Amino acid sequence: MRRDHYPHQDDFVFMTEPTLHYVACDDAQGGHRMAYWQWGDARSARVVVCVHGLTRQGRDFDVLAQALVARAAGDVRVVCPDVAGRGRSDWLRDPALYQVPIYAADMLALVAQLHREQPIDTLDYLGTSMGGLIGFVLAGHKQLPLARPIRRFIVNDVGPTIEAAALQRIGAYVGQGGRYESLQSAADAMWAISTSFGPHTPAQWLSLSQHMVVPASQRTADGTAKVEAGESRGDSAGPWLLHYDPAIAVALRAITPEAAAQGGAVMWSLYDAIDARTLVTRGAQSDLLSRETALAMTQRGPHAALIEFEGVGHAPTFVDPGQVGAITNFLFD
Repeated sequence: MRRDHYPHQDDFVFMTEPTLHYVACDDAQGGHRMAYWQWGDARSARVVVCVHGLTRQGRDFDVLAQALVARAAGDVRVVCPDVAGRGRSDWLRDPALYQVPIYAADMLALVAQLHREQPIDTLDYLGTSMGGLIGFVLAGHKQLPLARPIRRFIVNDVGPTIEAAALQRIGAYVGQGGRYESLQSAADAMWAISTSFGPHTPAQWLSLSQHMVVPASQRTADGTAKVEAGESRGDSAGPWLLHYDPAIAVALRAITPEAAAQGGAVMWSLYDAIDARTLVTRGAQSDLLSRETALAMTQRGPHAALIEFEGVGHAPTFVDPGQVGAITNFLFD
C-alpha cells in the first residue's frame, strides 16, 4: 500500500465528515442514482464497503469508518452507500423493485465505478441485516462481474435463515412514516422501536439519529433530500421527516412463508459458495439471527468466525468501542 503521498496521518485520524458521491444504476423504470459516503483517501487501492440495514442509511457507519481510517493510517477508502430509497439516493419508481437483486446490482455498479476511479487491490465488505443479504449475493455468486472478489466478509446479525417473528416485528413499523418537530423528538421516537440496538448514550443515539431524518422543507417531489454533504442539519428548522421511501415496506409485506423458505434456500446456497474469510457478528439477544443459524454458519460454507455482543439484540451498531475493535481487528490483523 502507498504511504508516501499522505500530508499527515492526523489529517485522516481526525476526519469528521465524509464526502458525498453518486453512481448511476440501471433498473426497469429508467434507472436511478445511488448516493454513497466516502471516508479516507480516494487514491487508496484498499476498499471497505459498509452496507446498512432495511430502514437505515450509510451514515450509520460514521464511528466505524473513522476507526478504520485511523487503523489504516489513512490508506483505505471506506465506502458507505445509501441503498436505493434511503438517505440521499433516489426513490424507485416501482416499489416492487425494492428487493435484494436490485440492491446487489447497484453494489456491482458502485464497485465498478470505484475501480474505474482508482483500481482496487483488496475489497472487504460489511453488511448489517439487509446489507448482509446483499453481501451473500456479491460474495457467493461466482458469475457476477465484481471488479475484485471479496477478501474479508463481515455479516452483521443476519443469516440465510431469518426468524419470522423478527420480520413481523419490523414489518409493523416500516413505512409508517413519521413527522417530528425537532431532532430530539425524532431520536426519542426512533429509540422507542430500536432499544434492541443495545446501550447507547444520549449523545451517541442523537448522532446516529440525525441522519435518519431530513427537513420537510428540503424534501424534493421524488422524495430525495436536497441538503448536501457538509451542510449542518442543525441549521435547518423542523418539521423533520424520515429519510426513507415508505414504499420499501411493500416488498417486505408481500413475503409469504413459502417465499421466505425459498429465499432462505437460495441464501444458504450462496452462503455455502463463499470463499472470503468470514466473520458473523450477532447481538446475543437478536430475534432475527438465531443462535442456531449463527452456529450453522460457523460449520458450513466459509466456516465463519462468530462474535456475539452481550446486551444487544438486532442489530449491533458498531458505535461501542468493543464492537468497533472486533471489526478493525478482523479486517487488519
